Amino acid sequence: MDEVMLSVRDLHVEVGGVEILHGIDLDIRYGETTALFGPNGSGKSTLLMTLMGFPKYVVTRGSIEFKGQDVTGLSVDERARMGMGMSFQRPPVVRGVKTRDMVLACLRRDASEEEIRDMAGAAGLVDFLDRDVNYGFSGGELKRSELLQLIAQNPDFVLLDEPESGVDLVNIAVIGELINKLLQKDVRIRERSHAGLIITHTGHVLDYVSARTGYVLIDGRITCAGDPHEILTTIKQNGYEECCRCVM
Repeated sequence: MDEVMLSVRDLHVEVGGVEILHGIDLDIRYGETTALFGPNGSGKSTLLMTLMGFPKYVVTRGSIEFKGQDVTGLSVDERARMGMGMSFQRPPVVRGVKTRDMVLACLRRDASEEEIRDMAGAAGLVDFLDRDVNYGFSGGELKRSELLQLIAQNPDFVLLDEPESGVDLVNIAVIGELINKLLQKDVRIRERSHAGLIITHTGHVLDYVSARTGYVLIDGRITCAGDPHEILTTIKQNGYEECCRCVM
């Protein structure tokens, strides 16, 4: 599909009265995976949290359109019902709620034990279904737990905040497989109904998940756009300073 799923225009965002994002413009089409690079503190997580609708992140100017509808003023749950889903860089622990129950809540329908175990098996988490959500999980287990919940939710638009952070090489391969499942990488791009925006600091996830476009966010502004692998090579060779000189 060639239609735009997510359109961001002149987005300005404040957190605690301080402006963090200064005029973001961004389009993501159906079927596309987009990578977002940037140094620590550049506003990457702020952008994802704003797109998802968390109230701490206040839009002072600009707009967010999703599937042709202005969602700038909608709540997190309203956006989730429209088809947005997100995994966090540091997923929260939910004491008193079993992983199995969280998967069922994300499914929003009845499911057999066999179906739940099959989903958990793909994430290597069958033995975690009766444990509290994310409690005592390792870095890789946390990320796999988040992706299991997203697979159950099956959102049309997936926001991933540094999925490779704190993950070893064994886990990142599994995480890559789960992300590819979420983003329907097994079908041709024109036949996909899902799209994704992936924050990556190291770029390791791109060894497992292909992205069509890359953006660099520095000091709350997008400074560069292009092929994500070329951008990553430039960052590794010259640092983010070179991206500041790139003209979109």
